Amino acid sequence: MTLIKSISGIRGTIGGKPGDNLTPIDAVKFAAAFGTWVKSRNGKKVVIGRDARISGEMISTLVTSTLQGLGLDVIDLGLSTTPTVEIAVPLEKAGGGIILTASHNPAQWNALKLLNENGEFISGDDGAEVLKLAEQEAFDFAEVTKLGKYTQNDTYIKKHIALILKNKLVDVKAIQNAKFKIAVDAVNSTGGIAVPLLLKALGVKKIVGMYTEPNGKFPHNPEPLPENIKAICKKVKAEKCHLGIIVDPDVDRLALVQEDGKPFGEEYTLVAVADYILSKRKGNTVSNLSSTRALRDVTEKRGGTYKAAAVGEVNVVTAMKETKAVIGGEGNGGVIFGELHYGRDALMGIALFLTHLAKSKMKASELRKTYPAYFISKNKIELTPQINVDKVLEEVKKKYATEKVNTIDGVKIDFEAEKEWVHLRKSNTEPIIRIYAESQNEKKADALAQRIIDDIKRIANL
Repeated sequence: MTLIKSISGIRGTIGGKPGDNLTPIDAVKFAAAFGTWVKSRNGKKVVIGRDARISGEMISTLVTSTLQGLGLDVIDLGLSTTPTVEIAVPLEKAGGGIILTASHNPAQWNALKLLNENGEFISGDDGAEVLKLAEQEAFDFAEVTKLGKYTQNDTYIKKHIALILKNKLVDVKAIQNAKFKIAVDAVNSTGGIAVPLLLKALGVKKIVGMYTEPNGKFPHNPEPLPENIKAICKKVKAEKCHLGIIVDPDVDRLALVQEDGKPFGEEYTLVAVADYILSKRKGNTVSNLSSTRALRDVTEKRGGTYKAAAVGEVNVVTAMKETKAVIGGEGNGGVIFGELHYGRDALMGIALFLTHLAKSKMKASELRKTYPAYFISKNKIELTPQINVDKVLEEVKKKYATEKVNTIDGVKIDFEAEKEWVHLRKSNTEPIIRIYAESQNEKKADALAQRIIDDIKRIANL
């Protein structure tokens, strides 16, 4: 059982003892801290929304009541998506937002993800302030005559879709003319509501739904990795679909399946969408240090400049604004199109990818082959109290000091001669060290990752 407090919010498993897990007491404490922070910036309203996980209704009730108790008005979107809440916050002129979702984590997890008045994840400094307020329990609740109001608003998914359709880079006619047949795996969460609605609005008439009932009963591990999406891969091929679409429980990550039943590659969602946008608008791109170098290749080919940011959506967004990037995101299937809003948005990603696929007049497998061939091996080591992460990272850095080493977020080592890299860092959301390695084929990437894992085990005496 785990409780993780970070600058982006609080995440943990349901049940157990306060302070050790995400209990009702912890949910109330951190909702109160965030609400107090919103009030300190003269905010008067907070938008909330949740994915469909089983604990969502309970956590939502606790958070809502706490915010009202502080005197804040609450606009509750109910079952929604992370990008939808992000869009709703500025439209409602709210002082902030809370998304109740543990994203790709399994069903026993939930979280409070915190947004500022722009509908963007709060900064590191603001997050530290919220954590400090929670630790000090520096809350001042409202008198009975000054309690906040509660309003439900279930219209925002449709508003979100309407904004997507209005974008000039989304070609509804091209998608409609392509007569796509598309399978959807929404892992029984809110993607089961939003994705079919979007596809119908885009003119897709043949939709094969899998796990689209938003009951929170995840049929498989909800992280959209190849090992977790085997069912839809089979379904796409069996039903002769043009494409398979997989989203995580809060619909900010997008993975795709080719018509041949093979994964398009979660890393290549952003690459393909960026390639399409860069073909229409010259500009720069950003992704995090753990994302494929294929984005850099595509960007430079189109005449733009690529920048790598530290892992974390807020870091990518900051770098996008600094470089005036036209597109950015993360290699986990997170597409950030700042023209709509600065947040990972699987729905926007779907619309842009389908436009690209329709206009290319290629099969998904053919489109995939037009991009540089890289493979990322994603691994992790569970943390135990005896592992000194800082020492591990420092020792690895020393061992590979003759290579190109980046330390803005953990340690990334570029082996330029072999066109491969490895990135190791402590996760912000789980008690693990992530080890990502990329090379030009699976065998080389796995070998590089294993080499670094062996180094870590030797240093940590595992």
